[in-house]
Amino acid sequence: MSTEAAAGTPKSEGWEPNILAFCCNWCSYAGADLAGVSRFQYPPTVKVLRVMCSSRVEPAFILKALKDGADGVLVAGCHIGDCHYIDGNKNAEVRINNTKKALEKLGFDKRLRLEWISASEGLRFSEVIRNFTEEIKKLGQNPVKKPQINADERRLDTSDISVNMRSIANVQGSEVK
Repeated sequence: MSTEAAAGTPKSEGWEPNILAFCCNWCSYAGADLAGVSRFQYPPTVKVLRVMCSSRVEPAFILKALKDGADGVLVAGCHIGDCHYIDGNKNAEVRINNTKKALEKLGFDKRLRLEWISASEGLRFSEVIRNFTEEIKKLGQNPVKKPQINADERRLDTSDISVNMRSIANVQGSEVK
């Protein structure tokens, strides 16, 4: 896919990016919660998904999110050195960087972002979300947005997770501990 195609469709009137944020349970999710209770403003179109560790976010999850209509994907974890699983965030960094390299070939690398956000950084969480939302607005809507399907069809649509995952797994190889 060309870079122009990956840039997306022009912003339609009233369009707001659909962003999926995978947040580490121990730090980033708590930072998102703090942003909420502190009433720090960020776009309501962000969907926060809690994962136990940022290293648990598989490239397949990112590809599926983009394929199913996410305009951007944020992976947020503990700061380096603060991971509750020792090296989880370092492994996540390698995995996400390799996924970005694969997405770069399709022109989608700017739709994926990795950030370190602690539990006490609610303001930082809201700033990251606002900044990422603005970047995605400049790119436009995801050009591969899939039409909405019902729950029964979604259950049957599990085979697509493995699409091109072998190449990403080969890129990761022994780099991830």
